[in-house]
Amino acid sequence: MSRQLPSFDELPNFNNFTGCAWEVWGRDDQLGTINLLTEDVVKQAATEEIKTGKTVCLNWPINFPAKPVFDRQPPRHEVVPKALPFKIVNDDIIHINTQSGTQWDGLKHFGIAEHGVFYQNTPPEAFQTGHIVIPGPDNIDPELIKLGIHNWAQHGICGRGIFLDLVKYYTDTQGDIPYDPWTTHGIPVKDLEACAQHEGVTFRQGDILLLRVGFMRKWNVVSQPERDALSGKPETFAGIEQSEDMKRFLWDNHFAAVASDQPALEHWPPPPGVPHLHCTLLGLWGMPIGEFFDLEALSKQCAETGRYTFFFSSWPLNVLGGVASPPNAAAYF
Repeated sequence: MSRQLPSFDELPNFNNFTGCAWEVWGRDDQLGTINLLTEDVVKQAATEEIKTGKTVCLNWPINFPAKPVFDRQPPRHEVVPKALPFKIVNDDIIHINTQSGTQWDGLKHFGIAEHGVFYQNTPPEAFQTGHIVIPGPDNIDPELIKLGIHNWAQHGICGRGIFLDLVKYYTDTQGDIPYDPWTTHGIPVKDLEACAQHEGVTFRQGDILLLRVGFMRKWNVVSQPERDALSGKPETFAGIEQSEDMKRFLWDNHFAAVASDQPALEHWPPPPGVPHLHCTLLGLWGMPIGEFFDLEALSKQCAETGRYTFFFSSWPLNVLGGVASPPNAAAYF
């Protein structure tokens, strides 16, 4: 049975921010909306959604983009032949910024800048920065790893996935998308709701919401110089708008997580004087934000079958105290 949660308008304010959910799961909580993914929710989703055994990868290769946006370190992959006595053995070494490509933003990533705190009113001084070494399981300081990505990694982000293919919706109803996904454009709630109606999708508590906005489609067809040029100019991207209506839509439908194919879930940059939506989703709700998800194969699968719900599985890297992670995500039909 679904737990009865307060509506967005019933949540208290945090200073000038509406909709603070710190009390919903208790002040010691480190899971946020992942609390909605109970054993019953996972079991129901698996039972109802896995029918054919078809699986779809939702991760971009870690190699992409070779020149990341938001001034992040490029990925580096090195294959290392092993020394004698082994003659046909290789290792590999991967150096990545966990947010350079397909990613979950974790609770240590983005706080409420205006008030200088993260989820659960946690001050930035609570987090150790720099090179972190944890030598063994008997030497873990819980304060050192507070709000780390390992909490989601050890729980799993698994349940019913809901796919709103906005690119297909706009193309079906208007002939093409009415914006350039590489420029600032806000997608309103009414378009999300219209897309869901167009697909025949209804929401339920604990759904994991995936949005195809168009970044990947464009990236796949432009030239490499155009792709590389993204990292050398101010970031402007389409995404969901930062309105109170959008917050109300995301909270009142009680999604466990939300992700898109864009470099930023919300349209970027926000309008002048409007706080980032990241502040609310991560800082006030503890809701995972997925970005750079590769949803092109999922779009094809859903269009061919007419199914826009599926079992969703994601197991982030189990990094104690980690800030973010590639999702290791897949859809099961």
